[in-house]
Amino acid sequence: MRKDRKSLTVKYILFVFLANQFLITDLSALTLGVVPQQSPFKLMKVWLPVARYLEQKTGEKVILKIERSIPVFEKVLYEGGYDLAYMSPYHYIQANKKQSYKAVIRDSKDIVGILVVNKKSKIKDVWMVDEKTFLFPTSDAFASTLLTKYELLKNYNIDVDAQGKFRYVNSHDSVYKGVARGVGDVGGGIERTFNNLGDKETKNSLKILYRTKKYPSHPFACKPSMSKKVRKKFVSALLGMPKKLLDSLSMKKMIKTDDAEYDVVRDVIKKLRLEKN
Repeated sequence: MRKDRKSLTVKYILFVFLANQFLITDLSALTLGVVPQQSPFKLMKVWLPVARYLEQKTGEKVILKIERSIPVFEKVLYEGGYDLAYMSPYHYIQANKKQSYKAVIRDSKDIVGILVVNKKSKIKDVWMVDEKTFLFPTSDAFASTLLTKYELLKNYNIDVDAQGKFRYVNSHDSVYKGVARGVGDVGGGIERTFNNLGDKETKNSLKILYRTKKYPSHPFACKPSMSKKVRKKFVSALLGMPKKLLDSLSMKKMIKTDDAEYDVVRDVIKKLRLEKN
């Protein structure tokens, strides 16, 4: 009976999601993009209720759009393909530069990059990751890739890029599963996605070896073409998001933010010489 219910739930989520993709041609609809740090199924399950909530509170048609990988999300974002998007701090800097997206809301809990290893691994200290094989979501993932690489180089003189022993596997979930299965020795992620990992077997086989410094968390950012009136409605709705939805997103509390708060991220990018033209 439980399996039948689960099957029906999956089919329903997929049906709603696919139906939404066809409705995206509705010119009055606003698209909500979400950086795919986890599997599409996981994101659909968690973010569809958020999209419906925003629709109800704002009175605007909201279409959830989830891409198959972070690189695809980046391409769509940098071309201005979303009206409202939830993105990493690094993505925000690039989206602001390329399409003038403006950060409006973020979780009050700051973002922290982590390095995970298998509990059965002989790696007991961060010094021991030298010359090991790393897994990262993508090259541009701010906390999980850029910050962890930066702090390893700055604090431990471990140059992951120079060693060349790393792979990009498209999502945080793929990083965690890869380390659990021995595909890589060390994996980069963030606390939120690790805490929210639905695969209990994978999660229970891993431990956090290292945490980076704290930085402003992932922002919700609006496309500049969104009117001030509509933007105000979305800001109000996000600030009033129910605890049940916040918990499902592993978020603490929504707070207002602005572009200036992410100057600290710009500074890190400059130090890493990652500013792109």
